[in-house]
Amino acid sequence: MASTGMQIFGFVLALLGIMGAMVATLLPNWKVSADVGSNIITAISQMQGLWMDCTWYSTGMFSCTLKYSVLSLPAYLQTARTTMVLCCVLAAMGLCLASLGLKCTRWGGGRRSKRHAAIASGACFVASGFLCLVPASWFTNEVITNFLDSSVPESNKFEPGGAVYVAFVSAGFLFVGGSIFCMSCSGKRHGPQDLVLLPPPDKLLLQQQQQQQLLQQQQELQHQYCSLSPLDNKTGYSLQDYV
Repeated sequence: MASTGMQIFGFVLALLGIMGAMVATLLPNWKVSADVGSNIITAISQMQGLWMDCTWYSTGMFSCTLKYSVLSLPAYLQTARTTMVLCCVLAAMGLCLASLGLKCTRWGGGRRSKRHAAIASGACFVASGFLCLVPASWFTNEVITNFLDSSVPESNKFEPGGAVYVAFVSAGFLFVGGSIFCMSCSGKRHGPQDLVLLPPPDKLLLQQQQQQQLLQQQQELQHQYCSLSPLDNKTGYSLQDYV
């Protein structure tokens, strides 16, 4: 029961992780403009994400521009796009495997199949957490390096936005959920829970008694058949009976 509760807890954490990863992938505030300059006249704040750049103007207008060109983007941004998409796909695959590997469900086959599905889902969650952690760390490093560079104008300096923090938290959820699924099914191949699949002892004894009775009946019928006289037995005839 304890492992079942831990699996449900890991499933909830993994579900929160994949939801956070998807939200972080779509949010446009991976980095926001830093309020360090005094020349903010037309634009109040600028935000840049993986897929679009958005700007808040002093007039109250809000506009976003999609990043159509992929080759013109820097390497860290291309890597962040690819790894975040792979993270969401791998986490969704792990979520499907986790639903089959949960001990509280009836689908997914026997205990061995459920164990394998749970371990595979845990591996998918851990891998997706790593894929979510890499772009968040690289993106944060690039933003901080650019901010500390004295050659960059103050109007072009940015700070890590809320999407980066969501990605870090989602990676933590995926790591913890995957570790729970991997540890909840490891080293339990010969535990007492495997005996649940076998019939109870009373049923086994009843089956053995029925088999013995059938065997005795077959032996009695065979004995009666062999004890019949040649005249009573239709198959025991000879040529002298017809001459």
